[in-house]
Amino acid sequence: MKFPFPACVARPILGIVLCAGGVPALAGEPPLVVVEDHGGRSALPYYQALDLPPRQGQPGPPRISEPPSAGKTFSEADMLPVRSERLSPGDEPRRVIQAPGLTPVFLIGDDERSRAWLLERKAALHEISAIGLVVNVGSAEELAGLRRLAPELTLSPVSGDDLAQRLGLRHYPVLITPTGIEQ
Repeated sequence: MKFPFPACVARPILGIVLCAGGVPALAGEPPLVVVEDHGGRSALPYYQALDLPPRQGQPGPPRISEPPSAGKTFSEADMLPVRSERLSPGDEPRRVIQAPGLTPVFLIGDDERSRAWLLERKAALHEISAIGLVVNVGSAEELAGLRRLAPELTLSPVSGDDLAQRLGLRHYPVLITPTGIEQ
């Protein structure tokens, strides 16, 4: 394969073309050319956290700041109600998955079936350090009622639609572990 920059060698390091003589911008050669950009977020904040001194002869990097929140603080109640359009209470078939490293997660809603499932399995869920996602809940009071059933577990209100689509789920309550999906 022939590259349009004869003095340069293509390297898949950070998706840039590096010249054989070192960093071209410092050596007075043409600047680096981006060969491929996969999008994402700028790495600049990570470098700013290092608080490195600026290179001699070069201006310091621009500072990136977060916009002010106009003095408004948000609480969990601001996220409610949570409705997951792709999920409803019901029977979900057991199946095997391969997701090594996945923290066990369970999905429940504010309904009788989910409450009974949670009460029956709360000790086992606590033992495996499972995190609870409450995918259908209407208010802070309803969420608090679920938390009173299993105070030793973490229950967070979250829409389950994306997870349902990715895992092919239609119903809850369900437990998702690194090796399977089960009720």
